[in-house]
Amino acid sequence: MPEQKTYRAVNQPVRKKDAMQLLLGKPVYVDDIAPKDALVVKILRSPHPNAIVQKIDTARALKVPGVVAVYTWQDVPRRRFTIAGQTYPEPSPYDRLILDRHVRFSGDAVAIIAAETEAAALRAMKLIKVQYQVLDAVLDFRTAKDNPTLVHPEEDWYPPCQVGGDNRRNLVASEVNAAGDVEAVLADCDLVLDRTYHTKAFNQAMMETFRTYTELDRYGRLHVISSTQIVFHVRRILSRALGLPKSRIRVEKPRIGGGFGAKQTAVCEVYPAFVTMQTGRPAKLIYTREEAQIAGSPRHEMQVRVRLGADRDGRIRAIDLYTLSNTGAYGEHGPTTVGLSGHKSIPLYTGSLEAYRFGYDVVYTNHQAAGAYRGYGATQGIYAVETTVNELAETLGMDPTAIRDKNMVRQGMRMPAYYNEPANACALDRCLKHCKEIFHWDEKYPVRDMGNGKVRAAGVAMAMQGSCISAVDVGSATIKLNEDGSYNLIIGAADMGTGCDTILAQMAAECLDCPVEDVAVFGADTDASPYDSGSYASSTTYVTGMAVEKACAQLKEKLCRIAAGMLDCPPEDVVFAGRELRSAATGRAVTLEEVGYKTQVFSNEAPEVTVSHSSPISPPPFMVGMVEIELDRETGLVTVLDYMAVVDCGLPINPALARIQAEGGIVQGIGHTLMEDVQYDRSGRPVESSFLQYKIPTRLDMGHLRVEFEHSHEPTGPFGAKSIGEIVINTPAPALTHAIYRATGVWHRELPITPEQIAMGRP
Repeated sequence: MPEQKTYRAVNQPVRKKDAMQLLLGKPVYVDDIAPKDALVVKILRSPHPNAIVQKIDTARALKVPGVVAVYTWQDVPRRRFTIAGQTYPEPSPYDRLILDRHVRFSGDAVAIIAAETEAAALRAMKLIKVQYQVLDAVLDFRTAKDNPTLVHPEEDWYPPCQVGGDNRRNLVASEVNAAGDVEAVLADCDLVLDRTYHTKAFNQAMMETFRTYTELDRYGRLHVISSTQIVFHVRRILSRALGLPKSRIRVEKPRIGGGFGAKQTAVCEVYPAFVTMQTGRPAKLIYTREEAQIAGSPRHEMQVRVRLGADRDGRIRAIDLYTLSNTGAYGEHGPTTVGLSGHKSIPLYTGSLEAYRFGYDVVYTNHQAAGAYRGYGATQGIYAVETTVNELAETLGMDPTAIRDKNMVRQGMRMPAYYNEPANACALDRCLKHCKEIFHWDEKYPVRDMGNGKVRAAGVAMAMQGSCISAVDVGSATIKLNEDGSYNLIIGAADMGTGCDTILAQMAAECLDCPVEDVAVFGADTDASPYDSGSYASSTTYVTGMAVEKACAQLKEKLCRIAAGMLDCPPEDVVFAGRELRSAATGRAVTLEEVGYKTQVFSNEAPEVTVSHSSPISPPPFMVGMVEIELDRETGLVTVLDYMAVVDCGLPINPALARIQAEGGIVQGIGHTLMEDVQYDRSGRPVESSFLQYKIPTRLDMGHLRVEFEHSHEPTGPFGAKSIGEIVINTPAPALTHAIYRATGVWHRELPITPEQIAMGRP
């Protein structure tokens, strides 16, 4: 275990920068900020999963008092784009129009209504008459590839990157990656398990739905205030969709009421932006909960087949994994999510693996388009691989913690299945040991009959994720000195409740030897912030944090140069000492305030620095999770009693916020595994269109939840830090599946595992 260094600002439970604003209910969200006279935008949506709009009559709708405009497919630009918030050139295909005559899922946009009031907009919506030519629909993703019904038959379908997609085959992406001779190794194994798993299109269910406000600023530019994780990508998306130069678009985000990846997709921004550009008036679009459920950006439904070969001593020698992913009606995030299902599950067993193969297909269907969700494909793959490993342990009569200890990736190993990246910082073995001890695994692992048809059992899983998109993501920071000796930190990363404004300020305070309160944070705004890829891929702490650390170092050098002129000594003689800068030779000093004021008088050097940072690697955080459940064999009800997690995220910059991140992710994972069921009606529309039907876990469903940390030191991260935002959702599904097997003797291979399935003994 690395020696723990003592810090003054980082690795401290500092209160969030926005805590009091939120606690006191200040107007900080999109709908708080939007003026009351903004046009209300509503979307008329298709009732059919696949249809052509033959005729649309808006005459009666336009006569409704207060209705300003109704737009249809005939009114919008004919330029295809993607709403995926990804670095250019986007791996996702350009397959959308603002409004398309061909509607591709039940909930797809047919018309945009702009009115003075919500009541007028909703009344007008009912008066629009649409005639559809209803087409055959592809609603089962297992039948989508090479189906005679094409979701995207258009000639102008365009992939900016070649990722194996072919719209004439309903394919968005396809690839096979391998090392070693998988078939030969599997043939030589004592035991081969061949298992297939199915995960559904779980919804992020963030408290604040998708919403955007748009206006023309005093220069006639489009000003967009949106609940988004990706201000710079939204600007690019709107530029392409509307045919506007980026210089005429400004995008900023206010406080965000949760995202969990959903807001890495520009789900709603284009509609009010189009209205504002057409009318010249401010406009806002607030999605209802139903819209967020049926036309949002849920997790990709996946089917994952795992073939795992091992010897009788428990040595795992080969893993062959194939993922079929359902991207829905549009391709955003389809090519990128699927890769994580293999590249962030197979490497967990680097310690013993002789060969691996990972293949995938991503297919179009006539369901709502999927997008980014915390875990981003790793969640689905880890569920499949970890459940198979648990079955292997049970088959061999081995303790599942022992089989992991025998095969896991360890510090210093290179991971072929993870783009051949090194495990520079890996405390997974210590996470497992620590978790076993504090969970009391040896006592809880045996199944215990509690009487009255109830049994208690335990399950285990481990996980990894990443800390950025290696060789792609860019984080940036501007840091500048004010004349009173305080600092401004300007970032392009979006704090969506995670606390990145706070932890980045902690890093700056640690570097600049000042209180966190002396660092004011601003972001994210495309006019004022330096470019940042955005808050996704668990990259903010690792990538943007490193940009902050570098920027502070450069600013200190700059301040020393300025002070040198004031102290009449060489810059290398000046020592930065927090509130003052001293000459090491003479002992004379100037205060930060004096330096700040000096830069405002006859100065050619500004006391500010902007730095961008990118990383060629993406160091994985690691985690072990253990769960104890009580299961009622008569009703199938599962009660989570105890969940213990130990996480290696390098150095937690703010342990309190890191712990909250972990707790929240674990609860989401519990919800996916036990209660969040996604079912469709005949039109392919999700039945669970409100929180009355779509059940998410509450505090009563999470049991006793504990999170602890095993520190490692990542040499490429700020203060040795890695990420924590996504990994924490990955262990509940396999751990709970394992515990349910221990209690019932049945392996379930589809999520969620409902009481009905358990009671009926259905796998």
